[in-house]
Amino acid sequence: INVCSSQGSDSLSVDVDLAVKAALDMVGQGADIIDIGGQSTRPGAVAVSAEEEAARVVPVIRALKASPQLGQALLSIDTYRAEVARQAVEAGADMVNDVSGGTLDACMLPQVAALGVPYVLMHMRGDPTTMASPPHTLYACVWREVGLELQAALDRAVQAGIPAWSILLDPGIGFAKSAQGSLELIRHLAKMRQQCLQGAACHVPLLVGPSRKRFLAHLTGRAPMESDVATAAAVVALIGQGADVVRVHNVGLIRDAMLVADAVHRQ
Repeated sequence: INVCSSQGSDSLSVDVDLAVKAALDMVGQGADIIDIGGQSTRPGAVAVSAEEEAARVVPVIRALKASPQLGQALLSIDTYRAEVARQAVEAGADMVNDVSGGTLDACMLPQVAALGVPYVLMHMRGDPTTMASPPHTLYACVWREVGLELQAALDRAVQAGIPAWSILLDPGIGFAKSAQGSLELIRHLAKMRQQCLQGAACHVPLLVGPSRKRFLAHLTGRAPMESDVATAAAVVALIGQGADVVRVHNVGLIRDAMLVADAVHRQ
């Protein structure tokens, strides 16, 4: 759920009811985790202030946490800012999803350790304004370099006090990756885990978010909002490569594809 201002980027007003309805619809379709973000992290996106970001997400988290329809679903705060993470967890978020893996806010890793919640650590080079350009998208071997950089990032998180067993690793499909690089990551995800992740890291769950990414539009010629079937194909491939959690928009459609992929590859 991307909680955007209802009256432009300078306004703190958000449609809480609309965001809550969208989230509960996802829960009804089978979502186990609702990921809530207050600003876009798409390539080239301009950051809003931490104050505005928190003002967007905190009311939605509070409303969802108070809803009996949420059931057993968990709430995740999608932010790379430590202060937003703190406010969101205090409002009821169960985990933190950080697209920067702790690189854009030096306080994030110790903050997550202090909060004592699970942490999704994603691979990204640069920031949303620079990640789509060289040198951030250049790799000699994308799956190997991403794996080694994830290992180093996990080591930093553990050194900051976050237990390895509470971390999920995300290779960052579409973040500082070309279309071909994203495909290579999907194709070699299992090899990345086997050859690049060591110790506790090789047992950490892998979370991957291919949903409506530009590399799918590049393949199909369809707009990102028309890429749900392509997303389903990517999810099936990822599950075959050992992905444990997938982050998607069209929960109902993708859940059906996921159930078939699970039956083939994981049962």
